[in-house]
Amino acid sequence: MKSLLFCLLLWLLAPTSPQVSSPVPFGVWADDTGEAHIEIYRCGERLCGRVVWLREPQDATTGRPRLDRRNPDPDKRAQPLQNLVVLQDLRYNPDAERWEDGQIYDFGSGHTYSCYVSLRTQDRLEVKGYIGFSLIGRSHYWSRVR
Repeated sequence: MKSLLFCLLLWLLAPTSPQVSSPVPFGVWADDTGEAHIEIYRCGERLCGRVVWLREPQDATTGRPRLDRRNPDPDKRAQPLQNLVVLQDLRYNPDAERWEDGQIYDFGSGHTYSCYVSLRTQDRLEVKGYIGFSLIGRSHYWSRVR
């Protein structure tokens, strides 16, 4: 009986590996310029983000939806900015507590950068774009849209 009780006690006190839950920044976020809202969603095992709102959705000269005119790929310059995927392939790194190894596309310049995103609070998201090393880059802080 004592050995059974001892085994039960050891089993109850044995260390267990905690379930790692990643803070997922699902939802709609306003960029820090106020020009666009980005919806972050799951794409497979990773996160992606697309433009769901623009302050100026219409081209002032044509009156038609704004297009991705600065895209380096001429075949993509006719696609509208609305619903354009601008965040791709972000995977969660529990050690760094952030989503990383992704890419962010700046439709204003037509450039694509490596990036990571990190929830600072439930309503504040750090989005850092960089070339090469994340130490050299620029952080932007997005706000959750309610």
